[in-house]
Amino acid sequence: MPLQKLQLRPGVNRESTTLANEGTYFDSEKIRFRSGSPEKIGGWVTDTGTTTSTLQPPANAAPLNAASFWGVCRSLWTWITLSSYNLLALGTNLKFYIQSGTGGSFYDVTPIRATTGAGDVTFAAVDGSKTLTITDAAHGAQANDFVTFSDAVSLGGVITAVILNVEYQVVTVLSNNSYTVLSSVAANGADSGNGGAATVGTYQITTGGELFTINVGWGAGGWGGVVTGAADTGWGDAAPAGVGIGSQLRLWSENNFGENLVMNPRGGALYFWAANATPTVFDRAVLLGPGAVITTKNYATGSGSTTTTVDASCPIIANFVRVSDSSRFIIAFGCNDYGSVEQTPMLVRWSDQESFAMWLPSATNQAGSYTLSQGSVIVTAIQTRQETLIFTDAAVYSMQYLGAPFVWGFQLMGDNISIMSPNAVVTANNVTYWMGADKFYMYSGRVETLPCTIRQYIFNDINMAQQYQFFAGTNEGYNEVWWYYCSANSDTIDKYAIYNYLEKVWYYGTMGRTAWQDSPLRPQPISTGYNGQLIYQETGVDDGTTAPASPIISYVQSSDFDIGDGHNYGFVWRIIPDITFDGSNVNNPVATFTLRPRQNPGANYGVSNVTNVESAQNYQNQRQYNVQQFTEIVYVRARGRQMALKIGSTALGVAWQLGSPRLDSRPDGRR
Repeated sequence: MPLQKLQLRPGVNRESTTLANEGTYFDSEKIRFRSGSPEKIGGWVTDTGTTTSTLQPPANAAPLNAASFWGVCRSLWTWITLSSYNLLALGTNLKFYIQSGTGGSFYDVTPIRATTGAGDVTFAAVDGSKTLTITDAAHGAQANDFVTFSDAVSLGGVITAVILNVEYQVVTVLSNNSYTVLSSVAANGADSGNGGAATVGTYQITTGGELFTINVGWGAGGWGGVVTGAADTGWGDAAPAGVGIGSQLRLWSENNFGENLVMNPRGGALYFWAANATPTVFDRAVLLGPGAVITTKNYATGSGSTTTTVDASCPIIANFVRVSDSSRFIIAFGCNDYGSVEQTPMLVRWSDQESFAMWLPSATNQAGSYTLSQGSVIVTAIQTRQETLIFTDAAVYSMQYLGAPFVWGFQLMGDNISIMSPNAVVTANNVTYWMGADKFYMYSGRVETLPCTIRQYIFNDINMAQQYQFFAGTNEGYNEVWWYYCSANSDTIDKYAIYNYLEKVWYYGTMGRTAWQDSPLRPQPISTGYNGQLIYQETGVDDGTTAPASPIISYVQSSDFDIGDGHNYGFVWRIIPDITFDGSNVNNPVATFTLRPRQNPGANYGVSNVTNVESAQNYQNQRQYNVQQFTEIVYVRARGRQMALKIGSTALGVAWQLGSPRLDSRPDGRR
């Protein structure tokens, strides 16, 4: 028989059986399609930045120098200041950071919730224990919150002022008036003091959860409420600004307002971070709320500062915040109404044009509000070329700037739709894509279902209880949209799906990430992992988050294809490989070709009962053949009615792209 060229259609298809999908691919791991051919994806490395925090680590925490930041990051944002400093904002469940430049330090700018009076805080130590009991009436802290002590004096023994006057993480809340932290050293019998009469405690805003926790969601607790010891706010009662239910998943939204930054933890207050003229000075973000006084650098002169007082109508709680490119409004989604402290989940409010401080509408400004009708809560919003798309849990709205007197117009673009999470939407090539509860969507002027050849594979193996973790990102260099999600048996993100909008194909794999930002302001797409690392994707060909680097295991497997006419058995005796190793950084890079023959579609993949041949390995009833850069022919022995071909690599330094390999086979009977 003549050589049989394998010219498979690009993309992975799992919507039918492996035989019915003949002519395409059926399985993938860490590959992409470029110009119609599968290849291994790029590697990744860890950013070298370090945190500037002086935090005293809690029990069971990793050493501070083992990670660049604390907590699980679920939000990234890049921008450049008027002084040309390249900044990156990171919002985690524990902290909010700003990094100055690639490889720069991570500055802790987490807002302050409360500061005590002098002497309101006292310490108590127990001989032989690192546990310190802190007494502070109505402290409002929860486990995992952060507090910094100052002006304390020695307890009399080894617990000195130097040990006390640092940042601590709350370990256990004992009551509304006391909690515990862990000292860096165990106390001795001489540590009988209370820290003196001048100790001050500075509390950062309440932390959020790493995961969505069942029974603390909608209707399980106070609307906007918070449990602090024996006290709690109830349904309809507003929580204090910046305080939320600590076990909820912490999701930040942020946008730069000029060179400054506006941010919002979902279900919390608005905050404002002002850029400083000195790039090494990173002050903490401050509350953007009624009566707040905010100091900013003068844009016009580049020196000096301006002090602005926020009006009394500024929202005190919101689910999402954005800054519009059109005339620069701050827009709060799912916030409280004028004169109310209760959150209205379908309310949109915006500040005056070019102002972060003016929120009360009048005849002389463009501040205003609008309540959407389709749905029960605004999930998220994204700014596109000429409009802002607002996603409720049941509809999509277009928000367009009209100018005075109406300011913003709202139009229903589609109803009876869903969106998986606040971060599951992204815009690429002027088209907006998002992940719904059971399918994918796209918007290019109208809402449409996005055809997906791996839909069943994804939505039959997904953990919907953790859907608010799911997020999307773009990889513009390869015309890709990525969605990361939790598989059915995982409470953390472990899988991804990719849509290539240039070639209109899908593929998937496994990878644990928590956030993604694709920006021309940084050299590569940025992601974050679960160990406090900032990661640069598409860098090298290996996993650089480990020391030493680890190989990336990648492969793609075809659907079954008939050998000959599919009626008789066929015997494949040689492969003419067609593969390149461009981009590899090792000598003699190797990829593995695996033949997987079987008798009928319902049968297991197997191998003929033949002896091994040179350069072949018998592995799990399959035949693996190592192919190097200049391999011309691989002699094989495989027998079956149909067969799948798997190509991949498991070694360090290897990059590969598949072409059109050819098989040489002959008829081999009917039994």
